[in-house]
Amino acid sequence: MNSETPARPELADVVVGIDGSPSARAAALWAAAEADRRSRPLHLVHAADTDRRAYWSDAETIQAVREAGRDLLIETEEAVREHFPDLTVTRELGRSEPVSGLVAAAGGRGTVVVGSRGLGGFSSLLLGSVGLGVAARAEVPVIVVRGEAERSGAGSVTAAVHDATDLEWLLLAAAEADLRGAALRIVSVWNVLTHIGTVATMLDDLDGIARQRVHDMKELADRVHERYPDLVVGHHVETGTSTPGILIEASAHTDLLVMGRGRHPLGVGPSLGRVAHTLIHHAHCPVEIVPPGFAGRAGAA
Repeated sequence: MNSETPARPELADVVVGIDGSPSARAAALWAAAEADRRSRPLHLVHAADTDRRAYWSDAETIQAVREAGRDLLIETEEAVREHFPDLTVTRELGRSEPVSGLVAAAGGRGTVVVGSRGLGGFSSLLLGSVGLGVAARAEVPVIVVRGEAERSGAGSVTAAVHDATDLEWLLLAAAEADLRGAALRIVSVWNVLTHIGTVATMLDDLDGIARQRVHDMKELADRVHERYPDLVVGHHVETGTSTPGILIEASAHTDLLVMGRGRHPLGVGPSLGRVAHTLIHHAHCPVEIVPPGFAGRAGAA
């Protein structure tokens, strides 16, 4: 690893997509709490998709869709202000489809928040279409709000890391933990099946790989401490044959699970790997996906 630890990242404004579903409402309230912790504005976005609808809908229908969108934005803002009266809240009624609308609203610095399931239809935040699309395409962090709304806090943020190169986005997870006054748990899953028959052919080789993984995790924890000396940081290497299964279990005991988004194997196009895809469908807590290179672009506090 580089001898220089990256600077502490700055947590930016929060953008949340709403579509009228209970999941989107829960996401809006979660996003409001996150914006309040960050002392940053909350931006409510409803992507009405009227540009595309115009090809088969008349002007009266388009107007009705836009009026319904305005009402939804106003109602959501009122619900947010009941809980966070001093929070700066802005509203945006977009004309484009939801994935493009949310990505554009976040710009190059914001954090996008979406619910785990939507209403269905053209302007929904239906996970599997819009939610997955934003998580795969956005060049900013995306948080999919999962778990029960009344779930008690666990007092920790969990970072699912792969190796020592994850340090930059790991500091974003540290910033989230520091913001909450919570501990940071660095978890790496060592799946022995990925090594059999490739780089490791003997048990001694496997043992050496495992020791190196533990060493790397400790070094990552030490590097985090350089930037967050007051933060409680734990590091664990979990062994098993199902990386998604282990992380789903870990998500039951934490407040936020953070992981990096892999690069496309050919270097082009959006990519959301199998582990991230599984987690944002089945995790027990909100899941934050950080795109490659974002932490280095985000600036320092």
